[in-house]
Amino acid sequence: VQLQASGGGLVQAGGSLRLSCVASGRSISSYPRGWFRQTPGKEREFVAAITWGGDLTYYADSVQGRFSISRDNAKRTVYLQMNSLKPEDTAVYSCTMKRKPTSYYNENSYDFWGRGTQVTVSS
Repeated sequence: VQLQASGGGLVQAGGSLRLSCVASGRSISSYPRGWFRQTPGKEREFVAAITWGGDLTYYADSVQGRFSISRDNAKRTVYLQMNSLKPEDTAVYSCTMKRKPTSYYNENSYDFWGRGTQVTVSS
């Protein structure tokens, strides 16, 4: 399984970005997917997750109401729409996938990780 994230970039505070993550490889199925982020010197932080059917979503308190996760299973793609961006949202954002019915919030629950995409929010 390979996960490829894209859509990062430089944006001013208050702006928006949409990240995409495409899954590829054999035996791909509709597993739950998530986004985490990390800044230098800090632990990786949960951002958002979505069930395989897209019926349930989960968000970190810090992004609730500003970010929205969605998926298109036909395209094997998960999206993270980020609005009202703040400088503290600056980080490398990584997409991930898990197969087990474990916590959505814990990074140890996830089996596959993509290379991250840099998001930089200027003040």
